Amino acid sequence: MAKILVSACLLGCKVRYNGSDLKPSNNDFNWLIKNHEIVSFCPEVSAGLAIPRVPAEIQCGVGQDVLSGNANVLNSDGLNLTDKFLLGAQLALQKCKQENIEFAVLTEYSPSCGSNSIYNGDFSAKKKVGNGVTTAMLKKHNVQVYSQHQVHLLQLALNKEC
Repeated sequence: MAKILVSACLLGCKVRYNGSDLKPSNNDFNWLIKNHEIVSFCPEVSAGLAIPRVPAEIQCGVGQDVLSGNANVLNSDGLNLTDKFLLGAQLALQKCKQENIEFAVLTEYSPSCGSNSIYNGDFSAKKKVGNGVTTAMLKKHNVQVYSQHQVHLLQLALNKEC
């Protein structure tokens, strides 16, 4: 049984920017919950952001660019939240290190958790290829990150470890 970090909103916690959750209802996700030790985590809330909160997006880059200081996370009111998103990413990494977590399932499109795609930064609901800040931090430190749409790939990776 693996210990897996999972976005709190995917577990039914109403922690998203608009006070909602994104709990998936599919066999792959149900298998994950039943067969592995789940560690719930929301980087944004752990960093002190409120629920609800104004939506935020990475401007002029992706998660790796935020980590390197070449992009910022702004909310739709123009407030720079980069420090909060970096703190949330650091806290997620700290949690993974403390609990020896090597795998994560994080929420696609989020400026923190997106693993393949994030919103493009102009608050138009358009997406672009890239990682969120927390995903970039975890991947940089060899945590394998999957979206809620890729649990079947996580299953394959976990089966190879046995």
